[in-house]
Amino acid sequence: MFERLFKLSEHNTTIRTELVAGVTTFLTMSYIIFVNPDILSTTGMDRDAIFVATCLAAALGSIIMALVANWPIGMAPGMGLNAFFAFTVVAALGFTWQQALGAVFISGLIFLFLTVTGIRSWLIQGIPHSLRSAIATGIGLFLGIIALKNAGIVVDNPATLVGLGSLRATGPLLAIFGFFVIAVLDALKVRGAILIGILAVTVLSWVTGVSQFQGVVSMPPSMAPTFLQLDIVGALHGGLVHVILVFVLVEVFDATGTLIGVAKRANLIQEGKPSRLGRALLADSTAIVAGSLMGTSSTTAYVESASGVQAGGRTGLTALVIAILFLASLFLSPLAGSVPTYATAPALLYVAGLMMRELTEVDWDDLTEAAPAALTALAMPFTYSIANGLAFGFISYVVLKAFTGKWRAIHPATLIVAVLFVIRFAFFAE
Repeated sequence: MFERLFKLSEHNTTIRTELVAGVTTFLTMSYIIFVNPDILSTTGMDRDAIFVATCLAAALGSIIMALVANWPIGMAPGMGLNAFFAFTVVAALGFTWQQALGAVFISGLIFLFLTVTGIRSWLIQGIPHSLRSAIATGIGLFLGIIALKNAGIVVDNPATLVGLGSLRATGPLLAIFGFFVIAVLDALKVRGAILIGILAVTVLSWVTGVSQFQGVVSMPPSMAPTFLQLDIVGALHGGLVHVILVFVLVEVFDATGTLIGVAKRANLIQEGKPSRLGRALLADSTAIVAGSLMGTSSTTAYVESASGVQAGGRTGLTALVIAILFLASLFLSPLAGSVPTYATAPALLYVAGLMMRELTEVDWDDLTEAAPAALTALAMPFTYSIANGLAFGFISYVVLKAFTGKWRAIHPATLIVAVLFVIRFAFFAE
């Protein structure tokens, strides 16, 4: 059956290899079952329901990837977009979480349309490489300031806007310890370093009384508080138009870049040979729609899947193993509820640092490339908005290229996005 479904011999792999690869990838990305509820619950959403939605969305997305694309790539609610959902759309802009879920649903439908029609490929080809790198970097910086704030290391300061919190307090000390645990273990190539770091800080927080141990295993809680609670009509509100645009843009760049990068590492995309990239793109766009119905932010392909590829994963059997393990995680809701913010903050901070390595891909010798990239990355944390970072980057790119005589370098896709952001600033007040 496995041979017929996944063509194992054709990909020069075995069931055992695929099982090991699936477990490896799951360990590296399973931190999301603790981090995602922590972030999205700040909107007023039920934490237990988000936990279930996270596990189910990850399982469903991975199953679709396994059976439709036959690629060894795990899916789950994406880092960055969950922060945008919670801290920008709901906290800063004042929309309800139901409207935000509606925006995710609509962005998923648009994403699906762009994929099926081939427009997605046109967009990817048209967006400057430097801006793509800057978007990943900016999201990393955005996650970084959220992590430092959650850890109590960065605090509000009326005189300087931000300041250093007390490093003698238990919370910040636990977060610092967690960061070093994750970084050291990852440097030593220990599988599941982020998950181990989260659990280590959680146990210490129980010992020190920062949080309470609520158990490990129980029957899954109800998903009713978030299931089908999206407000699609409310998401069509004028002020959410640019939010949907941001969701679509980040989903396009993040998911596509991850899929291509991991697939190339697995030698699944070869020049001149047919690949299943189209099916993989269809799988991740379908997962976004399904995830929004369950009650979580955008589901996407995980770059951590590269760890499973490194372990030998080459087919959808790896993704199927990941899906099964996420389903098994449904019974760990008490443990997820026992994880304090101080335990997830170092994981966020570490992921933020990894995302910033994209800065090396920017052409710093060309000011018309470097300046928009820098604006994109800097505006996200300093305006507390991924949307603003994208807007600053695209608009400045078009302006600088046009006024330095390099207007031929402006792809129609870039120009369209820049114009849409100008319209947003001109007519849609936040």
